[in-house]
Amino acid sequence: MAHYLVTGGAGFIGSTIVDELRRRKEKVSVLDNYLTGQRENLDDARDKITIFEADIRNLESIRACFAGVDYVVHLAALPSVPRSVADPITSNAVNVDGTLNVLVAARDARVKRVVFSGSSSVYGDNPTLPRVETHCPQPLSPYALTKLAGEYYCQVFHCLYGLETVVLRYFNIFGPRQDPDSPYTGVLSIFTAAYLRRQTPTIFGDGEQSRDFTYVENAVEATLQACVAPHAAGKTINVGAGGHQTLNETIRLFNKIFGYDVRPQYAPPREGDVKHSFADISRAREWLDYHPRVGFEEGLRKTIEWHRSLNTG
Repeated sequence: MAHYLVTGGAGFIGSTIVDELRRRKEKVSVLDNYLTGQRENLDDARDKITIFEADIRNLESIRACFAGVDYVVHLAALPSVPRSVADPITSNAVNVDGTLNVLVAARDARVKRVVFSGSSSVYGDNPTLPRVETHCPQPLSPYALTKLAGEYYCQVFHCLYGLETVVLRYFNIFGPRQDPDSPYTGVLSIFTAAYLRRQTPTIFGDGEQSRDFTYVENAVEATLQACVAPHAAGKTINVGAGGHQTLNETIRLFNKIFGYDVRPQYAPPREGDVKHSFADISRAREWLDYHPRVGFEEGLRKTIEWHRSLNTG
């Protein structure tokens, strides 16, 4: 039995990882300050895991959380491009200073490996598709820049201090527990809530922007593989589904699933948003033995059913 610490473990990705670790009968600790995470995401696990309510921006308050830990899955962050555009200082404090604190605490506790949740946003609007890890980063928002800084800190700690780190560049993760009422949630969560409420969804831009939507179970598989894969240390690896859908295509799929025709309203593009995002997952296949098991439509149907269960429960 290994001991895992999941920072941001009350978030929708983090709590899904916690559930999978419990299923595998691993020892689990969670570090979260509930700034964006939801306490109820851990309700089923609360009596079986250790929960530390602390803020990664305070190094001394989190040091004890790392004692005896084998693997750190570092998900704690302030997500969202629009949030970072509105408040770059807080995004930097959490995503850069907080990540540095996590790395220092992990190094000093002699943790075996830290897996860092990076972001596909670091690629910016590089016109070359699909995105390959060797592409030069072109961050277009404070959020993307903070995630890139976190990557560089991971590389430095791996090379300078011998702390094994793996950077996973997540591509548009979606699924159950993604809060549809947060102003900074993912677009699929927003669309799902709009359809269930019989409201008109809004698309920022012309709808021809595309995303590599990746169901959360696929991301969990890749993340836990990254903790133990022998050849992954020091690497930066895309985690996506290896495909892409435009938002207009996505609306047509929603119409198919819900059985009625909705025409979205269009608004001006948002600052910092990239036009296209599409992952080359060759490295993930090679180094993590990663093969996405849940396709886009299947994942979307599962997500919609979860949202429906909330409305009928």
